[in-house]
Amino acid sequence: MIGPLHRREFLGASALAAAAGAALPAPAFAASSRSLPAFYGDIERRTFNWFWDTANRKNGLVPDRWPTPSFCSIASVGYALPCYAVGVERGWCSRSEARDLTLTTLRFFWNAPQGPAPTGTTGHAGFFYHFIDMDTGLRFRDVELSSVDTTILLMGILFAGQYYSGAHPAEREIRELAQKIYARADWNHFRSDGRRALSMGWHPGSGLIDRHWDGMNEGMFIYILALGAPLHPVPANSWGVWTASYEPFWRGHGPTHRIAFAPLFGHQYSHIWIDFRGIRDRVMREAGFDYFENSRRATYANRAYCIANPMRWDGYSKDIWGLTACDGPGSFQAEVKDGIREFFGYSARGPMTEPDGRDDGTIAPTAALGSLPFASEICIPAAAAMMKWPGLYQKYGFLDSFNPTFRNIKVKVETGTVDPQTGWVAKDYLGIDQGPILLQAANYRDDFVWRTMRQVPAIRRGLKLAGFTGGWLA
Repeated sequence: MIGPLHRREFLGASALAAAAGAALPAPAFAASSRSLPAFYGDIERRTFNWFWDTANRKNGLVPDRWPTPSFCSIASVGYALPCYAVGVERGWCSRSEARDLTLTTLRFFWNAPQGPAPTGTTGHAGFFYHFIDMDTGLRFRDVELSSVDTTILLMGILFAGQYYSGAHPAEREIRELAQKIYARADWNHFRSDGRRALSMGWHPGSGLIDRHWDGMNEGMFIYILALGAPLHPVPANSWGVWTASYEPFWRGHGPTHRIAFAPLFGHQYSHIWIDFRGIRDRVMREAGFDYFENSRRATYANRAYCIANPMRWDGYSKDIWGLTACDGPGSFQAEVKDGIREFFGYSARGPMTEPDGRDDGTIAPTAALGSLPFASEICIPAAAAMMKWPGLYQKYGFLDSFNPTFRNIKVKVETGTVDPQTGWVAKDYLGIDQGPILLQAANYRDDFVWRTMRQVPAIRRGLKLAGFTGGWLA
């Protein structure tokens, strides 16, 4: 529940309008400019430097995490590609430098071996394994062929194909490779078990993972790309398969009514790439708001939960909040001041009152900063407060996460460091958490990723086939 002192702050202008029955304000789709405090520029530059410094210049691969030695996460690569373009626009690297690294990346993924064999390949059916070796680019151990991580990679590739629009031969090649890599993906490979919903992954030998993309989570953009695919699209009714399972996910009433999912990344990942302001599918037309507003409400609900702090963790406040997928101290039980508590290593976290909720006192800066365009009025103060947290803000910006409760506990942590006064802090930066920080700041400043992706034909086609109307699609 939201306390009376925070209720008006929770509503915000657009939610107040929706509560009063008024139409949501029409967003400005021309590039607009919104300022951020000077300190936020430092966050952006350091976060950019993480991608720029850790990328393998021989193949364009980006690590899952750093400084812990790591395999490549293909999602990290997907986020890196527009981050390089942000660097160009901000003067942190030259266009030729970003272009060359982007072309190296796209050449690698176009030429990397594909096939059903369990070893010796980078992907299959036009998709790629979740983790691949940083040097060889081959499948890392027995990880899955990932529909969502490939989608993030493809979003980055499609962004590059749109952004590099010049006559330079390298830019022409980027455009050509972007279209070929996207067109090659056979989305129906993830429906080969006869179900209509797309599977989350596939393994050689055992086949599709028995978990499909439905409900509310980060999977929205998978269906948009799958519907818009030029050669291997999914059936036109696939968006209805996705939305048909929304019912158990609804929470709240009036201005807090929303489709819930506990970890905030589920309300951010699709929105990093697709501008959902003012466009609505059938579900949102009936609800009276759009998915952007849904993510705004989810952001406020995440913060309101942390303010209420029903599990009595240390440190939670109106400016120290944000639950999402992130690193944690480790998977174990430990005794704290009020008894035995359970902690987790890398895990998805979110309010216990929402679907897939899990709360062990671990906060991730990317949760609040990745929601910047939705609710800048609460996300900017959170960024300022977390910059002051001892040991959290370092060379490449925010380390992945921190847990103020985890101090003076007689259990050896699996990762990170513990201060007896301020608690546990992660040791690594994670690419999938760094990307939303920088790219959502770019969207907030001037719609940078959104206005580039609005020009991608596949995005427009996928949204229209999903039944979206209005706004910039009109």
